[in-house]
Amino acid sequence: MTAPSGRSARARRAVAGAPAGAVPRAELKVVETRVYRGPNYWNYDPAIKLVVDLGVLEHFPTSTIPGFVTALLEMLPGVGQHTCGTGKVGGFKARLRDGTWVGHVAEHIALQLQREAGNEVGRGKTRGTGEPGRYHVVYAYGEESVGLAAGKLAVRLVNHLVEAEPGFDFGAELEALILLSERTAFGPSTQAILDEALLRDIPFIRLNDQSLIQLGHGIHQKRIRATMTSETGSLGVDIAGDKKLTNRLLAATGVPVPRAQLVRSEDDAVNAARRIGTPVAVKPLDGNHGRGVMLNLADEEAVRAGYRAARSQSRRGAVVVESFLVGNDYRCLVIGDVLAAVAQRVPAHVNGDGKHSVGELVGITNADPRRGIGHEKALTRIKLDDEAIGYAREQGFELSDVPPRGHRVYLKRTGNMSTGGISIDRTEEAHPDNVELAELAARVVGLDIAGIDLICPDIGVPVRETGGGIVEVNAAPGFRMHTHPTEGESQYVAKPVIDMLFPPGADARIPIVAVTGSNGKTTTARMIAHVMKSMGRKVGLTSTDGIYVDGRIVRRSDASGPRSASMVLQNPTVDFAVFEVARGGILREGLGYQRNDVAVVLNVTGDHLGLGGINSIRQLAEVKRVPVEAVPRDGVAVLNADDPLVVAMARHCSGSVIYFSMDPENEKIKFQASRGRRAVTLESGRNGEMIVLRQGRKSMSLVWTHLIPATFEGRARMNVQNALAATAAAWAAGAHLHDIRQGLRTFTTSYFMAPGRLNMFELDGYRVVVDYAHNPPALRALGEFVNRLTTPSAGGARAPVTGRRIGVIATAGDRRDEDIVELGRTAANYFDEIIVREDENNRGRPRGDTATLIEQGVRSAEPEHSRAGSVTTVLDELEATRMALDIAGEGDVVVVCVDHANQVWKELQRRQHGGASEADGLRAVVGVMGADDEIDMDL
Repeated sequence: MTAPSGRSARARRAVAGAPAGAVPRAELKVVETRVYRGPNYWNYDPAIKLVVDLGVLEHFPTSTIPGFVTALLEMLPGVGQHTCGTGKVGGFKARLRDGTWVGHVAEHIALQLQREAGNEVGRGKTRGTGEPGRYHVVYAYGEESVGLAAGKLAVRLVNHLVEAEPGFDFGAELEALILLSERTAFGPSTQAILDEALLRDIPFIRLNDQSLIQLGHGIHQKRIRATMTSETGSLGVDIAGDKKLTNRLLAATGVPVPRAQLVRSEDDAVNAARRIGTPVAVKPLDGNHGRGVMLNLADEEAVRAGYRAARSQSRRGAVVVESFLVGNDYRCLVIGDVLAAVAQRVPAHVNGDGKHSVGELVGITNADPRRGIGHEKALTRIKLDDEAIGYAREQGFELSDVPPRGHRVYLKRTGNMSTGGISIDRTEEAHPDNVELAELAARVVGLDIAGIDLICPDIGVPVRETGGGIVEVNAAPGFRMHTHPTEGESQYVAKPVIDMLFPPGADARIPIVAVTGSNGKTTTARMIAHVMKSMGRKVGLTSTDGIYVDGRIVRRSDASGPRSASMVLQNPTVDFAVFEVARGGILREGLGYQRNDVAVVLNVTGDHLGLGGINSIRQLAEVKRVPVEAVPRDGVAVLNADDPLVVAMARHCSGSVIYFSMDPENEKIKFQASRGRRAVTLESGRNGEMIVLRQGRKSMSLVWTHLIPATFEGRARMNVQNALAATAAAWAAGAHLHDIRQGLRTFTTSYFMAPGRLNMFELDGYRVVVDYAHNPPALRALGEFVNRLTTPSAGGARAPVTGRRIGVIATAGDRRDEDIVELGRTAANYFDEIIVREDENNRGRPRGDTATLIEQGVRSAEPEHSRAGSVTTVLDELEATRMALDIAGEGDVVVVCVDHANQVWKELQRRQHGGASEADGLRAVVGVMGADDEIDMDL
């Protein structure tokens, strides 16, 4: 937790700059809230960011607000112990007294509130937004809803300390936060498994707000719900849920069990008890957690009452009456057919001290900090319900009676932890015969994780000698009594569960390649996915076009954010993932995963500046750097050696680096070779340019650039660069050179493989290029490509462009005015006739405003460089496209910078087939498509 130094001097300046007559007011408010679920711009770990406005409090640091510091430390003393970047306990207390800003205080309070609720979090930072009085307050969270609630409560508390809020009860609010944490937290069994998974570097995804968890990614995933796993057989669960059937199956294999009979009425229960012989136990046929289990019933009245209690907990309306076994209650935990732990369960009770009543002793017992509500703590509080009162009365005690010192009064008949019982670890004491018996019971029922309830005098002596037997076999048994026994050593029972689901050496992760940059992300990601698919991998791809699994579209949308990545990682067929990672997704939610094996950064240009608090290209580079920071030690960052901002990211990579460059003389490429490291570059020869892989002195030729269809015989330099990046990424991911070569030579920028990415059409003697170019660097690269189309191709395979260059251009409305104007200037340098349009969603700008700025840029271009003869504004995309196509003639080239590529493609198909329907046009194209082509259109 850090804050700028020099607080005291700055505090004095702030007070001096306060408006005349200003006094502290409760004006701290939250302007914006962001939840980052993975590595992000602010932090590697999940974090919450609040943009707060201090109002008049910008002029009043904590040292100038009367009573603020004292009251805060009294209400929340733990916050004063924070180090706050000083390296010393209590560092934040010193900052409070020297004077710090209330936004910074809110950060520390939010962290401490989460700690009070049981979430161990510790990282945070507060930074200015660049606007006076506004700050980014960033803090870690353990559970999302608790973290958000802590942030809101922190702001309320700060305002309350400045000006008392009527009716604000901090104690009650804190208690509500703790209860929220208890409701949303994982239970002890689930948490134990997740802790072990994290130790094994196994990722997990929470699939609902309960305990359904996915362990691992893609094809390697397993699922758990509490202690039930995706390997748990439903038949075994059904058998365990039928206590009579379980009893019969165990008896058939020679396992000692009590005599039992199924009944459906009180009279039948009484008759069964007579036949079996009293005392008896009565339990619901399909109960759990000890609910409705009544033990040691010795007379008719007790049996009838026991039947009613058991019947109320039975979903099937049936009750089991069985002989009551005398002895201690042991829970044997069997995992993967092997006994993992044994715990003796002691029913909820109090021990008399000769001073306090039974009711008072229960209160003292429940005050133990280890006891809580439900399963969130090691022990559960004892509940004084009718059953507890009645059972104490059977032992001769009312709640107001004082038991003698040393006398134990039981309050529950069963030893379940969920009803307030305690546990004593007996794992090392279990006799081998009893161990074998428990393992056999689990096999008979058919459970991978089973809780075997064994009643016998001593677990250290064979049951067949002392008497006793197995009374229940439970599916999804709780781990709490084993991981947090009241007495004895904790048993690490989660380890065998993880070993069973992921045997040593088994994979839990799938390779992840993340591609980011200002331009070229989608094409590069598609190239990489195509190479890996050609190798037989089931590739999950996310991009601005949508989500693809094994080449088939799953969802059509802008899917370059973290939620889309999570969808791919949840798909059980995917064994390789390629994610296009956009700036917006990183700023909104961070990455959708904790790490990527390969991070590709193509370039950083001044696009999107002024959005999301990113106002400089250096800040933008820091955003693009996030995937590089998420590379592990055994991972690889693929960086553009021709871009200094990208090169600088290497120092933030924990793994190795592969540089790629269009220039074989690039100093970084030479440096890599001198150190024996990997690089990808171009080498010129008589037949053109060759992509070359270098590792130290070793050089491996891959493919001529003019043989890569996506480069249009080497003319599309941006795709040459993208091919270099894709080559490096595939190399880093373990692809063989032959596979990379084959992938590049079969990847095209046809509409079917890369819609809206340099798609070229031949139409009535002129050419049409469709591309998503939307910023000056992208448009400049597109213009250079058009320039190269004027030169003859090798062997005369493609006729050069000899006519006019017509451009249909636009950009997003949320760009800065100067960037929009620059787009117009850039267009003027490459196109003879320009038609300006606007996107359907102008992102907050008035209709026509973006087009006006672009047209202004076209007209302000330097005359010696401009070739624009005319500029026309047609706001509708389809109408602008039609106008460009109508004025085009033989030898011309029309460049359409699209927003909706699909509707432009349909128009081109309609014209190409002489006005035929879109479906007919599509069929004509499908007839000549390759087997690997993918149709991306709704008929």
